[in-house]
Order: sequence, then C-alpha cells, then structure tokens
Amino acid sequence: MKIAVIGSTNMDLVSYTDKLPEAGETREAQAFHTACGGKGANQAIAAGKLGADVMMVTVIGDDLFGEKSMDNFMENNINTEFVWTATGVASGVATILVDSTSQNRILIHKGANECLTPDVIEEAAEALKGCGLIVLQLEVPIETVYAAIDFGKENNIPVLLNPAPANKALSIEKACLCDFFVPNETELSILTGMPTGTEEQVKAAAQTLVDKGLKNVIVTMGSKGSMWLSKEDYLVVPAVKVEAVDTTGAGDSFIGCFVENYSRTKNIPEAMKEASQYASLSVTRKGTQESYLTREEFEKLKK
Repeated sequence: MKIAVIGSTNMDLVSYTDKLPEAGETREAQAFHTACGGKGANQAIAAGKLGADVMMVTVIGDDLFGEKSMDNFMENNINTEFVWTATGVASGVATILVDSTSQNRILIHKGANECLTPDVIEEAAEALKGCGLIVLQLEVPIETVYAAIDFGKENNIPVLLNPAPANKALSIEKACLCDFFVPNETELSILTGMPTGTEEQVKAAAQTLVDKGLKNVIVTMGSKGSMWLSKEDYLVVPAVKVEAVDTTGAGDSFIGCFVENYSRTKNIPEAMKEASQYASLSVTRKGTQESYLTREEFEKLKK
C-alpha cells in the first residue's frame, strides 16, 4: 500500500551544548552538524527506510538546502514526483539546540513550506487516489491540511494527522474527519488546555478529544511510551528502556514506523508496539533522519 506524506521539508542546523544559553548569554557548542529534516520529511524517510512505498508532497527552496533535500529523498527511495521547487524562496530551516540531558529546543523558519498551498492537492489528486493512507502535520499552511483531510474523506482514504507544532486554531471538526490523531503530551495539553504530566492526566485529556468525535487518539509520551484511546479501546504501550543521546525527531520516527506497520497489518496495537521500539532506538543515536534505522538494522535490534 502506498503512503502519501503531505508536509514540510527543512534543513536542520543542530548545535550540541552542555547547557542551553540564558537570555543574552553566548555559550560554546561542543558539536554542530546540518541534516535533512522537517516533520513531513522525517516521517516519510522513517517509513521509507523500513520499506514502505512513500510518495512525498512538499515544496523545497531553490537553494543548496533544497538540492540536498531532493537528493536525500531520492537516496531513500521516496517518490519525488510531487516535490516542487519554489523559485526565489529559501528552504525551510530548523535551528535545534540539544543539551547534555538530550533535551532539545527548536526554532522553525517555514520558508518554502509556506508555498505548499491547497492547489497542490488538486495537482497531485490522481496520484493521491492511488494511496492507501495520507499523513499530515502542521508545519505547512493549515488550509492545505484541511484540503488534504477533505480529499481523504471524499476518496475514502484514511488520514493520520500529527498536530505538530500544536495550533489552538486547529478545527476539531476537521480533525474528527481523520482516522488517527497523533499528538505528543505537550501538544495534547496545548490543544485541550488540560495538564498532561501523568498517565492519568494524559488519558483524561485524550478522552475529551474522543468525546468530541475523534476516532483514534494516539499520544506519544516519550520515555513513558504511547497511549491509544478510542470509544471502544484503551491501550498503553511502554517505551523500551534505553540510554538516550538525542531525542530530536523521536516522535516523527514513531509515526513513520506506525504508518509503515499499519499499512501492512491494519493492527493498531501491533503498529504501536513496533513504533515504540523504533522510536526508542532512534534516541540512542544523534541526529534526526540519520538516527532512523533501516528495516535490516531494526530487525537485528528490536526485541
């Protein structure tokens, strides 16, 4: 089954430091590197590395970062027929600071991602109709996300929405048209206005979304694992205990692995368990996409 990922492509500029700088403070970074990123691209690459048939719908800039992003898609066997280049526009960039505890702070400049307008859904319509799952995030214009959700509904294609970064203006009515809604704890708290510091609080907050009509709410909870809530189901999948090095992109690796597995099995608990393992292993490596395991690597390491 082909998976369509409609979303952002960024270049990550990553600095590693022992302590994040305070306001007005300059600190020395112990290491720095650039890497291909963006929530949409991350999820597509994770699924692709695991063997999924992935079509990416995105816009890149006509700069060196755009060229590197395109090369990266092709190297990872992603269908690039609908990867457009915006003339005279810079590629999206994420400036990422990672401290000694492996926590990160991220600043996004959307760049060419702002050019991913609803008309691209029309241009890619015939190819999208051949997909069995559409995957979305919120690093592109919200109107495009809504257009993609409507397209999925009209064509009976399941849609997974990762509401990241969280946007309080997100229409719950539109979200209810999605088959899967996958926030992390922080995003869930922002969207519901409820605390999510404990498992019980996460469940209560997720329940309010289910009560509003969302079909399947899957919350990624970092080292506490993931939680699935629907009208009939409740499941917590614990994370695999690992020594974290860099948590950047872990949520995207979860989603990429989840959609790859679900596209084959249609089994939510199984897809969550595999995705939890995959995400746990990703944080044992530095970087985002480069931390994602291939199918061969994953089979050797998973439990």
